[in-house]
Amino acid sequence: MLSVHSCGCCRVFAARAIQFQTTPSLFFSTPNYKSRVGTARRVAASSGFAGDSGSDLRQETIADTRTNYAGVRLEETVDNGIRSGKLRLDSWISSRISGISRARVQSSIRAGLVQVNGRVVDKVSFNVKAGDEISCTISELQTLRAVPENIPLDIVYEDEHVLVINKPAHMVVHPSPGNTSGTLVNGILHHCNLPNVEYSKEEALSNTEDSDDEFNSFYTNASSCEGLSSRPAVASIRPGIVHRLDKGTSGLLVVAKDEHSHMKLSEQFKLRTIKRVYVSLTAGLPTPVAGRVEVPVGRDPNNRLRMTAVAGPLNPRKSRHAASRYKVIEILARGGCALVEWKLETGRTHQIRAHAKYLGVPLLGDEVYGATRSMVLSLLRPRTPSGLHSKIVQMVSRIDRPCLHALTLGFKHPHTGQEVHFSCEPPADFDEILNQLRKISNEGAFFTKHSIS
Repeated sequence: MLSVHSCGCCRVFAARAIQFQTTPSLFFSTPNYKSRVGTARRVAASSGFAGDSGSDLRQETIADTRTNYAGVRLEETVDNGIRSGKLRLDSWISSRISGISRARVQSSIRAGLVQVNGRVVDKVSFNVKAGDEISCTISELQTLRAVPENIPLDIVYEDEHVLVINKPAHMVVHPSPGNTSGTLVNGILHHCNLPNVEYSKEEALSNTEDSDDEFNSFYTNASSCEGLSSRPAVASIRPGIVHRLDKGTSGLLVVAKDEHSHMKLSEQFKLRTIKRVYVSLTAGLPTPVAGRVEVPVGRDPNNRLRMTAVAGPLNPRKSRHAASRYKVIEILARGGCALVEWKLETGRTHQIRAHAKYLGVPLLGDEVYGATRSMVLSLLRPRTPSGLHSKIVQMVSRIDRPCLHALTLGFKHPHTGQEVHFSCEPPADFDEILNQLRKISNEGAFFTKHSIS
């Protein structure tokens, strides 16, 4: 097992005894306003759009951000003044409808609601050019239902106000398109004996499981789940989810059971007083072996599923301040890998993964950020005897997620004000890879010693 901390797995620390109990009073974030469906249009006054396609149209607000955009219609010709090069259909439509998400536009394209020069185009990456006539109708919102499911939950701590859960790898935190069941939220609904709920697919589209541990601030007037209807809601319905872990990340996550707890925990995340420690296995050895990374993190303009950390003048406009402290705990595979501890000062989407890539040491198993199998093998093979190469290939082929684990979580209890601290060691798959890398190191040293003699 990982010997980074003296505490055992799932051990709880507090100034005084903590009472464990189960209560069905889970808090929901629910809307405190009614949705307004917009039918705003941007319709061409004539069929000719030579030159500037109507600067006056750009001053028009297509749809208020509080609407759900259903039925919004766009009819426009691509401006002759667009830059040369490729311009994606989804990007162009998103730029013409104020406030709409790219995911919502893509959904409308795939639904066959977009025409280019009179022909239906259902490919979101279709390249448009100057003079193309675009007709688009934004699709109706679809709802996603969060249904209670009897999913085993590894509950580290529970009282009437909070839940602390050890989330397994491969579990999605909340329902989203493509992940409507088997999520942590589904399991929490069952655990707390709460009803089915439905919520807007728009919210889910804007919060797909591409996030690692980003602070979510939902402040509402709702204080209990009583009276919740099954009608679609515009705001997020995520039972007390204060922060999130990426699907592939395992480890500790806190859930609020009432509005007061949600508010207090959210404030702690915002003030950065939450204590979070992660451990990872990296492809390569960070240089130096300890330090602080303060590089903004933002959405990669070339890949919407990935974030990027870019310092200096090339930093994207929408990047946000991000800071991480790291320390190498153990050098593995003779420098081919390392066991690294991370302490977060901020909580941006994919922050550790993006900062690890920035340091040139992406997490093992994180192919999205460059740790492909070929890259990992290229690091390990030169450092090990040829007799161990087959073991290395087998080990790398079994890695099916980024090797990242939320090891410890500490916060001030939202009701008692007591400082509490939780720790839970990495799961079996992480531990198995760590032990194999240690074994490779030891066997490699043995072979090297005897070859010299």
